[in-house]
Amino acid sequence: MITGLDHIVVLVRDIGAAKAAYQTLLARAPAWQNSGEGADRVLFTLDNMTIELMAPSGFTATADRMRALLDDQEGMLASLCFRVADMGKMHRRLDRVALKPDPVAEVESSDDASGAALHWKRTRAATELTRGVRMFFLELAEERPKSVATDFAPIDGLDHVVITTEDSDRAAALYGARLGLDLALDRSHHDWGQLMFFRCGDLIVEVVRRPVAGGDSRHDRLWGLSWRVADIDATRARLIAAGLDVTEVRNGRKPGTRIMTVRNGTCGIQTVLLERSPKPVE
Repeated sequence: MITGLDHIVVLVRDIGAAKAAYQTLLARAPAWQNSGEGADRVLFTLDNMTIELMAPSGFTATADRMRALLDDQEGMLASLCFRVADMGKMHRRLDRVALKPDPVAEVESSDDASGAALHWKRTRAATELTRGVRMFFLELAEERPKSVATDFAPIDGLDHVVITTEDSDRAAALYGARLGLDLALDRSHHDWGQLMFFRCGDLIVEVVRRPVAGGDSRHDRLWGLSWRVADIDATRARLIAAGLDVTEVRNGRKPGTRIMTVRNGTCGIQTVLLERSPKPVE
């Protein structure tokens, strides 16, 4: 039913600052911008998903709710939106697996710069049944425009989104059995806990269990993003030149990967960049 991760929503305090930060991080221009219903939005669309920056605007109930969620944070991962091919079938599945979906809504959005319009169907699962992670499901009528590169060594797409859990069995049941994502890896290690990789299109939903004293076993948390790059050394040089604080490049846990952490310029979102070695030609 789910064909990929359509977009991730990042709540931010200042839409202008967040737009500039992510244009620097991604080396790509925004593909879509609009305002309305108590929020300002800026979207960056990459090869395999979209990141939507959303900031409260005005003093509506929606804007006040976003401010309350942000509290004193610069930004936070707010929700996942999965792409589906058939909203009717997805809605029936969500109902059958007791995730209490909202009625399907028909939505339209217009880009403030170009006036172009997009249309989609959307539903949302009940957050108390998705272990505290807000989840939407969307069927797009037309594809979004892509964000064009504005500098060398841009970020190409998302490699994985990281979710932390205190109850790996129930999390596995949610993402695997109920949502229908393919469990590609389930591995435990005494240093970093338990990792589960669920395939979602050409990226991964990574669920991590790191037992913490006094942790919340009923609620999971959107924790961070790992972006895919073609040349991590070139991307690192670009980010350092832009004034960002980044770590040295190191080998990833998965063989054939190299990673680095971005310590600022992400609106407070835990951010890793990842390069995969080319697959050998057979």
